[in-house]
Amino acid sequence: MWAYLGEEIVARSISLAVALFIFWLLLSGIYTPLIITLGAVSSAFVAWIAHRMDVADHEGFPIHLGWNAVTYWPWLLWEIVKANIDVARVILKKDMALSPTLVRIPASQKTELGQVTFANSITLTPGTVAISVGDGMIDVHALTAEAADELITGRMDRRACKMEGTEPPIAAGDAA
Repeated sequence: MWAYLGEEIVARSISLAVALFIFWLLLSGIYTPLIITLGAVSSAFVAWIAHRMDVADHEGFPIHLGWNAVTYWPWLLWEIVKANIDVARVILKKDMALSPTLVRIPASQKTELGQVTFANSITLTPGTVAISVGDGMIDVHALTAEAADELITGRMDRRACKMEGTEPPIAAGDAA
């Protein structure tokens, strides 16, 4: 167990140093060998200080999400685009068929980071706002009943579970 924890701490420190160095390179704009070396040393020093101060924790710097996060963010971006189109359609209709709905949906994620990511994903999607998160549930205000129904299906919940690396709940239509 201790060996695994040590490897995770080292991996987190190295990935923090690399992320800081890349950020530093993007901001500096000067790419001489001396400046690049100073940037690498500075990034490693800051990562070491962060490790010593114990501020680069598991959820604060979630390298464990890895590939799952890389596949989740493009999916979420596509959901945001689709929701933008839906909201524009509702607003541009003559009758403006709004049906504000308040729903409570389950958040199946096992960590606070997972639940916050799920709630933020709901809020980022136009037409829905996460009002409160707690006890494994999220209260959501939706602009239309269709937007609320989409959340009730649990598709976004399952994707957020997969992103955090936990087993998503079985969808109603998937049970055999």
